[in-house]
Amino acid sequence: MQKKHAMVYDPRKSNRKSMRMKGYDYSREGLYFVTVCCQNKVHRFGEIEDGVMHLNVCGQIAHEEWINLTERFPHMELDEFVIMPDHIHGIISLTGLTGGATLAVARDRATGATVKVAPTMSPRLGDIVGAYKSLVTRGCLEIYKSENRKMGKLWQRNYHDQIIRDERAYHNISNYIRENPAKWDKQVR
Repeated sequence: MQKKHAMVYDPRKSNRKSMRMKGYDYSREGLYFVTVCCQNKVHRFGEIEDGVMHLNVCGQIAHEEWINLTERFPHMELDEFVIMPDHIHGIISLTGLTGGATLAVARDRATGATVKVAPTMSPRLGDIVGAYKSLVTRGCLEIYKSENRKMGKLWQRNYHDQIIRDERAYHNISNYIRENPAKWDKQVR
């Protein structure tokens, strides 16, 4: 029997590169355009018919958890967003950050009551996206298990973001998000 050797991280060989802007503070106030994609472009959240997105059960979970992010992260607001068959686009606004610790809140899944949790540092964009991905994965996994099916990996490893720097960019991105379902059938797959 052969021994398995543990993989040792070698920065000279690693091809994983950060998609984030080097040196940028992603807990900084501002608008961020975020895209989170399903692993292998699998249609997990529903289908588009005649330019309208029809959410399935997992799509409804993805929608609800996006909306509920503001309960978990009090210093953020949601702007335009859309759940697509194999990804989500959204604009997140980080506001009122102090740079110090903030008191976070969460919702108790059993009772639905809002509970306070320990103070935390102002969240980074990655904290928010990571929480979202985790919550959607957990909710969808419950559905798959209840149907005796295996889900596999739900999300791609990372996410895409763009810092929205001016009003023109904001309007272009907002329009892109709103029009995304209507343009779905015209996109090359």
